Amino acid sequence: MTAAAPPGAARVWTRIGTDARRVSGDSLEDHSVRPPTVSRKQAASRPARPSAKGHRAPDKRTAILDGTARDHSRLTIGKLAKLADMSPDTLRFYEDEGILRPAHKTAAGYRLYGEEAVRRLGFIWHAQQCGMTLSEIRQLLEMRTDDRACCDDVRGLAAQKKLQLEQKIRTMQAMSKALSQLIDICTAGDRPLDDCPILAALESSIAKRDHTSR
Repeated sequence: MTAAAPPGAARVWTRIGTDARRVSGDSLEDHSVRPPTVSRKQAASRPARPSAKGHRAPDKRTAILDGTARDHSRLTIGKLAKLADMSPDTLRFYEDEGILRPAHKTAAGYRLYGEEAVRRLGFIWHAQQCGMTLSEIRQLLEMRTDDRACCDDVRGLAAQKKLQLEQKIRTMQAMSKALSQLIDICTAGDRPLDDCPILAALESSIAKRDHTSR
């Protein structure tokens, strides 16, 4: 069944065998099956085909994204990198680290990624936001495929990471306090470098450490 053509530019799709061919113009080519002819007057008087409530025709960009969502198995490394807002080099590095794998490769050697790769990149990104290293992320991914692993294993890794982060925070706070003390003793900005109290304090600290280590 063909849709009504707008006045002045009737366009229909005809099927010959298994191939579809687009025919432009106000008339159809002579085929064994001819669709009913619709005059311009009839086409203009026909009511518009009702659309679903709340729906509108998707634009080109939306159609492309919808197509990508329906067929993740066709994602090249460039498309996957763009979708994940990462560089292709980052994805190659993840492959080298064993935390990302293509679904398959073409005969020409191109990597093609599936929906699992999209989900995995999201997992990696969120784990990194929690301070996880790639080695720890690899451990988590291995746990997911290990039938012997349980939630306590994941919890233990997360708790250990939390303790490491808290220790780093304490170390950084001590470093910040030391810098504040150095800044406080340097009150004259026009002194020559030979009289800079910050440099003198650092040199004194280094000399004291070397003396202690002997």
